[in-house]
This record gives sequence, structure tokens and C-alpha cells, in this order.
Amino acid sequence: MSWYSSRLWSTVAAELADQLGPRFPSIEFDRKGGLVVATTEAGATPLLEFAASQLVAGVDAQPIGLDDALRLEPDLNPAITAAVYYPEDAQVQPVIATEALLAPARLTGRVSVILNAPVLGGIRDASDTLVGVSIPGRGLRADAVVIAAGPWSGQVSAALGVDLPVRPRRGVVLVTTRMRHRIFHKVYDADYVGAVESNDSDLQTSSVVESTEAGTVLIGSSRQQIGFESGLQVEVLRELATKALRLFPFLAIASIMRSYGGFRPFMPDHLPVIGADPRLPGLWHATGHEGAGIGLSLATGDMLAALLTGGEPAINAEPFSPGRQSLATHFEQAS
Repeated sequence: MSWYSSRLWSTVAAELADQLGPRFPSIEFDRKGGLVVATTEAGATPLLEFAASQLVAGVDAQPIGLDDALRLEPDLNPAITAAVYYPEDAQVQPVIATEALLAPARLTGRVSVILNAPVLGGIRDASDTLVGVSIPGRGLRADAVVIAAGPWSGQVSAALGVDLPVRPRRGVVLVTTRMRHRIFHKVYDADYVGAVESNDSDLQTSSVVESTEAGTVLIGSSRQQIGFESGLQVEVLRELATKALRLFPFLAIASIMRSYGGFRPFMPDHLPVIGADPRLPGLWHATGHEGAGIGLSLATGDMLAALLTGGEPAINAEPFSPGRQSLATHFEQAS
């Protein structure tokens, strides 16, 4: 799914630029490549084994030596113990990309955007099929209702009478002031993979460092299941900063401009939920992507559009079905 969505981004980025014209801000799509490095002897072998498994799956994962890693990132800590280069990795500015994806739909004149209107419940017909939702002051009827509410999808599902085990997983990012570009790829500590795949609710941090088009450097990432608690946690920021220095020691002289946090939609089996809910006809899901929602959005939309219209998705949708076996123990019957 990641591979397919990556291909779609290359096409859609060009299409959006053509549709929206030069006055619309760039979505900053950049196939800059990614570099994953191990910073300990213990982490080197698991990283290389993981890359080997990705190669079998068709991912362009290239184990490289220290000299090549330093050619890609001259300011990288030379004490790394292993490195894998991913030339297909890309980045996009998520807020602008979201607006850009919505803009063509708005331009058709057939799309209404209703803001700050919580879903209060579902509207069902005589056969118990979901035919709409109620919001304050009105009902909205539709042939299909799609829940794509990110970390709040579990709450919206509950309002419609079904259980969906989406939980918020908080993350925090540090942002430096603008500087001369000294980081040229998205650079990860190998611990990142384990943190993403973990079900542990306690704080986990692993280094992910990248530059933006504006010249700032983003330093992540943390993962913590603390509900929707959004208060500032200095110890999290401290861990992010400390681990980032293991990758790029020069960041010790960087100035931090701000930090921001958000919530990822976590699923217990680590796969997004895309497709029709088997318990409630008329209800569909597109959620649970955790931190990959923007990256996987195009493949998700493409897959969902095919399923909704009776077509055949370009990739197998079964692993992401709301009715998959790995979610069976988490589901409750609709009320």
C-alpha cells in the first residue's frame, strides 16, 4: 500500500499543480530519499535483516557503507554502525496537501464543507441500514457514510452504534529556527521501526530528523498512549533533543523555535481500516493509519472509491477490511 501510494503522489502532485495553478501554494512534494541508520552495535543486524525482508517485498532498500552514508549526509555522526538508503522515500507538506486535495472537489461546486459540527448519531432506515448522520440542528442523508476522523474515529463510530478500536497515540515534534540546509534526506534511527510497531502505551522516542523547504529542521518522534492529553511534557522534548544529537551532533548549536503535538489514530494490529463495516450496512471506514495517514491517503482514497462503486481496487483490499480476523476480538456487535 505504501509503494502504491508513493507512485500516486508523483502523479497527483503534478495534477494538483496543473489544476490549481501557480497562485496555490506548493504542496512541497519532494522525493528526497530516506536514510535509516543504526547507532549501536546491537541495532545493526536487525536493521540489515529488516532491509533484506523489504527487498524481498519489492522495496528499494540499499544497505550502504559509512562512506556512502556520509556522502549522502556529510554532517551525520560517523559513529553509526549500519545504514540503509531508501531512494523512493518522499515528503509532502501535510496541511497544504490536505487543502490541495480538497480544493478540486470544492471547485466542482458539488461539495459542501461543514465545520465544527459534531456527529450526534446515525440515521437508519426500516431495514437498519445507515442512511445518514445527525449533526446539531439537522440531519445529513447519504448513500454511504465514511468515517475518516483520524484518532477520533472511535468516538464517531460509537456515536453511530458500532465499536472501532481506534485509540489516540500522541506524538511531539521539535522545530528549529531556519538554517542553511545541512540535512538532505529524511534520516531515521533504526529504533523508529520498533517504536511504530510496538503496542506499548508508555513513552517511546526514536530519532527522525528532516529539513523543510522553508529551512527549518523537524525533530521527532515520540509515541505515547495517554488519551487526548495535550499538555506540554518537557521530558519528552528532552528525549527528542538528546536522541537527535546522536544522529547530527551539530544540532547542539541549533535554536528551537517551537514544538507541536498531535494524535495518531492507532490500531491494535497496526493496519488501517478501509472498507465497509460488516456490522452496519451503509457504514464505511477510512482510518487507523497511525502516523502514515498523509502518505497513505491517496491509496486509501483510490481503494475506497473502487470499493464504493463496485470496482476492483488496484491493490488487495482484504488485509485492511474492517471485518479482518485480526480485529475480531476487538469488535462488539452493533447496538
